[in-house]
Amino acid sequence: MRVLLVEDEVPLAEMVRRGLAADGHSVQVVHDGPSGLAAASTGEHDVVVLDIMLPGLSGYRVLQRLRAADIWTPVLMLTAKDGEYDEADAFDLGADDYLVKPFSFVVLLARLRALLRRAGEQRPTVLNVGDLQLDPARHRVFRGKTEITLTPREFGVLEHLMKHAGEVVTKTDILRAVWDAHYEGEVNVVEVYVGYLRRKIDAPFGTTSIETLRGVGYRMVEPG
Repeated sequence: MRVLLVEDEVPLAEMVRRGLAADGHSVQVVHDGPSGLAAASTGEHDVVVLDIMLPGLSGYRVLQRLRAADIWTPVLMLTAKDGEYDEADAFDLGADDYLVKPFSFVVLLARLRALLRRAGEQRPTVLNVGDLQLDPARHRVFRGKTEITLTPREFGVLEHLMKHAGEVVTKTDILRAVWDAHYEGEVNVVEVYVGYLRRKIDAPFGTTSIETLRGVGYRMVEPG
């Protein structure tokens, strides 16, 4: 593997570098965000190991700029930030894996190998319903040329509806696809988020793309 390690903790970076090198891999190490972005942008690496809390530019911003530039080198976030929202943010921005410090070097190696095996898989397809476009990889939504800002939960609901455009999708289906598996709240929370979506993707444009089928669910349709 040709590995780019972006890590500002110098002793940790050196430990990982030595371990990877001993396993036969080529490793480039940089210690700040701007240098990491520049090195990753060359496309010369098989995988990037990226810290989140970096000087100059955070790992989140490095990742975001790489994906916006259509650079799809697999990225493993290696970080002390262990909150579920931190992890969710990383995946929403295009991370391929997430490993919390302190970590097992054996597990790190195994995850890097797994990323390489998946590296050839096709990236998420951009979804289109009429002039509404959703890009799962870049986490962006457009109505025509107008970009629409959605929360992560709104994005998830819209993505599920667009993946099943023309089909009837129940509230339970949406809950299972978008909410945490342990969610125990009311199913009608889906209705609330569909309302949020309508106010953002339809109302400002005079369109109706989410139909309600009373007692059944919702259907994404092409306006007109």
